[in-house]
Amino acid sequence: MKVVVAHNRYASGAPSGENVIVDAEIAQLSKAGVSVLPFLRSSDEIGTFSTARKVLLPLSPIRNGDSQRALEKLIKAEKPDVLHLHNAYPLLSPWVVRTAHSAGVPVVHTVHNYRQVCAPGLYFRDGHICTECRGKAFALPAIRHSCYRDSKAQSAVMATTLAVHRGTWRGVDRFVALTDRIAEHLRDFGIPDERITVKPNGIPDTGAAPGRGEGFLYAARLTPEKGLSLVLDAWRRHPDGALGPLRIIGDGPLRPLAEAAAAERSDITYLGVLPNAEVRAQIGAASCVIAASTWHDVLPTIVLEALCAGRPVLVTDRGGLPFLAGDAGWVVEPDPAALAGGLIVAHAGAAALAPVARARFEEHFSPDVLTQRLIDIYRSVVR
Repeated sequence: MKVVVAHNRYASGAPSGENVIVDAEIAQLSKAGVSVLPFLRSSDEIGTFSTARKVLLPLSPIRNGDSQRALEKLIKAEKPDVLHLHNAYPLLSPWVVRTAHSAGVPVVHTVHNYRQVCAPGLYFRDGHICTECRGKAFALPAIRHSCYRDSKAQSAVMATTLAVHRGTWRGVDRFVALTDRIAEHLRDFGIPDERITVKPNGIPDTGAAPGRGEGFLYAARLTPEKGLSLVLDAWRRHPDGALGPLRIIGDGPLRPLAEAAAAERSDITYLGVLPNAEVRAQIGAASCVIAASTWHDVLPTIVLEALCAGRPVLVTDRGGLPFLAGDAGWVVEPDPAALAGGLIVAHAGAAALAPVARARFEEHFSPDVLTQRLIDIYRSVVR
């Protein structure tokens, strides 16, 4: 089987587990015998564009002509069985779906966010969940609130893109929803159940961590929607040292909060940004990993990494987090009191739940299991 994997990579230096996930998926498919034809664009390319191309860049989400011509050439030369689309913005555009279909190639689309409806793809604005654009033919609230890159002009282009490509998205042959929450979003958008398959991302199996660890780890972008303030508020409700150590990994606009908390309490350590191998080591050093998103987070990789290491998770009830945690952790409301109570329960029960966490990874998120499911999806659309 021959598959074109299309993905607009995020710029280097930008926080994106999506690049890592797509790279891992390509490697896993190749290992399984699939002939993968990467069709990748990177937002890093924008810096090399001529002035004329940069002027036209805001229109790229609607239809990027260079990408369409390159894809047509690739399809004509390689005659793939399937095109698998991940992120389309800004340098691919959803128009690649039309380009593939015009050549008779079916399209599978992994949905990593809510951008069929929401301009920034988050359903989150000004510190709270926002679904004002859901059900609207034109996303006017996105322009009013400057939702896309804090710009009314760019938000207007993205709102136009969403309107133009409403029919494009509905023509996709099969949607891969990473969690039940994404499946719900697609059904609300008008996609029938028979064209939605729930299949989470996978990560390479690096094996279970030794021992049971101590304390908690929080690793995420230090932005409001990821819940750092919530974690610190909940943690301060307990005496210093009562829950063991709390280690914080990440960077972002809320970094001063992490630094201040580490200076304030002896049981909090801020580690900054770490390489992947050191993040895995810190996961193993903890007894439980916290994912405290206050938005409808889709599939934070840190949860998969925790389960892989045999570490249970304490998560909020937002987005795909309950789906990921399953029986290998605890789910609480995104409220300081609720999370403070969850910390007590997790502190007491983490060691007992460690084997359950590893078993959940092996059954639901291991590369071999998920790669075969993806190949089965390809075969179903080819038939």
